[in-house]
Amino acid sequence: MSGIALSRLAQERKAWRKDHPFGFVAVPTKNPDGTMNLMNWECAIPGKKGTPWEGGLFKLRMLFKDDYPSSPPKCKFEPPLFHPNVYPSGTVCLSILEEDKDWRPAITIKQPKQSRIRKKSSSTSQKILPLVRQRLGQKEWV
Repeated sequence: MSGIALSRLAQERKAWRKDHPFGFVAVPTKNPDGTMNLMNWECAIPGKKGTPWEGGLFKLRMLFKDDYPSSPPKCKFEPPLFHPNVYPSGTVCLSILEEDKDWRPAITIKQPKQSRIRKKSSSTSQKILPLVRQRLGQKEWV
């Protein structure tokens, strides 16, 4: 494992523990020997009030490669979340999580989670319904 990645993730964990958005969770997993695995985080994102996700707490896994922060983490909802910005596999589709698009090494673990919640809050039911229909292969609601 890269010393740079581990050092950066240890710093981000410390910063997260001091200050993070209310209701959000981000915790490194544990290895079989009980040590902390900073390369694999279990997270939870609360559903934004006034959206179809209100009241939910959505589990997300963040997997980091050895070349982090040069490359973005893989973020995946487990189980998959039905949302326009989430692939059916559960993988999050955001340009800030794509190395060849908007990812920058200065982005911290806090930013993708906040970006996802903003996407959820800006997606009104009227915007979502056509996408839901498309995924379900329906032209009209019965």
